[in-house]
Parts: sequence; C-alpha cells; structure tokens
Amino acid sequence: MNDRHDGSSIDLERALVRVMVERRISRRQLLEAMARVGPVVALAPILAACTGSAASASPSAASSAASSAASSSSPDPTPEAELNVYNWDGYIDKDIVGLFEEKYGVNVIYDNFPDGGTMETKIESDGKGAGYDITYPASVVIPRLVANGVIQPLRPDLIPNMANLGAEWTNPGYDPGNATSAPYMWWSTGYSWDGDKIPDKLDSWEVLWDPAYSGKISMLDDNREVFAVAAFRLGLDPNTTNEADLDRMVALLDEQKPLIRTYTNSMVGALIGGEVTIAHCWSGAVAQMVADIPNIRYVIPKEGAVRGSDTMVILSGAPHPIAANLWINFNLDAQVSAKNTNAIGYMGPNAAAKEFIDPAILGDPMVNPDIAVLETLTELLELGADMDKYTQRWNALKV
Repeated sequence: MNDRHDGSSIDLERALVRVMVERRISRRQLLEAMARVGPVVALAPILAACTGSAASASPSAASSAASSAASSSSPDPTPEAELNVYNWDGYIDKDIVGLFEEKYGVNVIYDNFPDGGTMETKIESDGKGAGYDITYPASVVIPRLVANGVIQPLRPDLIPNMANLGAEWTNPGYDPGNATSAPYMWWSTGYSWDGDKIPDKLDSWEVLWDPAYSGKISMLDDNREVFAVAAFRLGLDPNTTNEADLDRMVALLDEQKPLIRTYTNSMVGALIGGEVTIAHCWSGAVAQMVADIPNIRYVIPKEGAVRGSDTMVILSGAPHPIAANLWINFNLDAQVSAKNTNAIGYMGPNAAAKEFIDPAILGDPMVNPDIAVLETLTELLELGADMDKYTQRWNALKV
C-alpha cells in the first residue's frame, strides 16, 4: 500500500463527475445506459469530454464511434413491414427513403404537408396521428402535442444516434431530455432578395414596409412569424399575449398589407419566378435558390429575429413504432444528417455530422451564423389558449 500514485486516475474520476454534472447525467442514468448499450458506448462521449483535445478522438468523432459501436454491439430489432411518414415537401435528401428501405426492408409511404397548420390539424383529427407513424412538427408545438396525447415517448434503446446531438440540443426547454422528440433542423427567419436587382445592403424589417417594393413583397403564410416581424419593429415581445400589444402589431400589419403580393410558404418559387423581389423566409431557403439566383442575399434584421427548429416525433397511434424509432435513429446518423443538410440547406443540430457537411454551408453566415448572432434570436413559445388571440387577428388581416 506504499506505492506512489501520480493522481491521474483521481483526476480522471473528478473530471468524469464534473462532466456528468454539466450534462445532468446521474450515476443511475449512467449505469442504466451502460447496461443497455454497453460501457464502451455509454462512456465514449463522456470520456471524450473529460480528456479533451488530448484524447485520441475528437468529441464528434467519439460520438460517431459511439453510434457505430451501438449499431454493431447488438442487432437491430425487427421493424414492421411499413412506415408512414408525414413531412414538409422537399425537406429531406431524395435518397434517404430508399437507403432506409434498403437497410431495413421497410416500405416507406411518404406524404407531404404544405404548412404546419395543415399537419397539426391532420394529426390531431383523431387525437393520435391519423394513421401516420412519423411527422415533423416545430419545436414550439411539442408541449401541446404531449399534453393532448398526440405523440408517444421515444425509445432511447432504439435511438443510440441521439448521442450525436450537440450539447445545446440534448435538453431543450420544450422537451426535457428529448423524451418525446428528436431535433431535426433549425433556422432563423429573415428575408431574402436578389442582389442583382437590389444592390443595396438591407438590414432592417422596415424594408418590408417600403412603398418602393409595393406588390413585390411576400410574407410567410404563418401568423406567428408575421406577427413577430411587427413585434420586432415595435420593440415588443413576439410571444406577447397582451391585447393592446397585439392590436398595435395588427395595425402595423394592416399598413403593410397593400404592399404585399402574397402570403406564402412557397417563397423559393415566388422569388425565383420573379413574382416577388423580397421574400420573408426561413434561412434554409437560401441554399435552395442559389442555383437560380447566384447573388441571393439574406439578412437577419437588426431589430431582432426568430430562431426555430423542427423535430421528428412518433405519433401516439403509430401502427409501426419499431420502424418509426429506427427511422429517427437513421436520420440522426452523422452521414445521413449531413446528407440531408447538404440537400436542403438547413443546418441540423447534429454535432457529429459537421465533418460531412459541405464547407460552403458551414461557412455561410446566412445559414450558419456565429454564436453571437444566434444568442440574439428569439424562439416562439407555445401560447395555449392565448393562441386564439393571434388566430382571430390573423384571419381578419387576411380577409
């Protein structure tokens, strides 16, 4: 017992405890994870964080290794023969469905929705998903879908690739611990224009009220996004439920209405086709327009802007729950996630995917802004019954 000890194991143990505290992982949770997927898989991301840059692999590489180990440590359970997916149009790489079908022998029936409202109405029509297995709601509606029993908890044992998520996405406020949803893609909301047609450096929401662009402006067909623009211009909280604030916002939008060509979520087609010159849009739309508009511009206005994210969820009445969990895990694979980002232009929350993402996307501040910019953005919140205040005013505005 007189052997001298250099203290390295004690230091590692202290570092392990520190990382567990930072990541809100209890000893019980760690032991359960080790029993479920094995100690190598469970400890890899934590040990990578403990050892830092001196480790033999980076944290993202460790996450990838953990995911690969999880895939090889035990065979995937047998999925059902079919999977019903309900997603935005064009919100996935064209090869993903075929690759999933080839890997699991599952026939994917893939439907699209035009806007979030349509999707929410559909999946809530019977209170359990209308026969779909998977859909892609915005993070803001997750609490309501949980409260209404429309979505079911995920199975972590079938989704080891959840370890690929960046630390900031592992415990979101809308769904602690990602218990019922997996982050898919995120965005900011600003506006775009053709730099060849408008060479000016635009940086304010005021441009969307400029008579010089009358009849050539499109706004998103989304009441919260549109009201948020008015809120930022007025210096108000875009999540306000105060009636007087909402009246001020809708009055400003009434002033804008004569200048608007259309309220649409097909802003890419409207801008490419020349129907509009300035389009209120999500940041991911930029990559979809570059081929047709090489000098496409996008700005996060100086008054403030929205940051949002879409998720993958399993409906409570999903007829194929095993296949659904495997679909989520498949899309969280580092290379698959990167493939989706490279195809659709939206950044994902997948830290392990970054090494496979097109450097042009990673380095584009329009799509992937600096953390200092991200921290200034506002997330839209679930408003419960107060959402009716927005809906009534929105319906009146669009008449």
